[in-house]
Amino acid sequence: MAELSPQEAADLARTAAEQLQRAADAAQAYADAAAIAAHNATGGAIDPFVFRLSIFALAVFVGYYVVWSVTPALHTPLMSVTNAISSVIVVGALLAVGVALVGDDSGPLWARSLGFVALVFASVNIFGGFLVTQRMLSMFKKRK
Repeated sequence: MAELSPQEAADLARTAAEQLQRAADAAQAYADAAAIAAHNATGGAIDPFVFRLSIFALAVFVGYYVVWSVTPALHTPLMSVTNAISSVIVVGALLAVGVALVGDDSGPLWARSLGFVALVFASVNIFGGFLVTQRMLSMFKKRK
């Protein structure tokens, strides 16, 4: 396998991002069409939860096919994006853990508990992602 130049890697990453955007747009269009069809067929009797569930199911399928079609050369940039997304989750988890500090001192215990679990899982994901990324980058360094 030939080594990629930085420009070729950037072009591959750009192409992958464009494909991902097209897949996300298609999934959104399918979910919107399903919601409109269900709304028209039932006269508005379907709960909005069903619409959200259909969007989630489509996102799972699209995500599965997008992740498994990534070439190894693009794995490291995508890990960095995953780490950035997990950092946003950490911010939300910190807000959930700090519910008692905002407003009254007796925030819901379940919100703080789930926030703490989300904080732990997202932190493990971030640090594990950085370790995997460092290991992959070390594979491209010349040995002395």
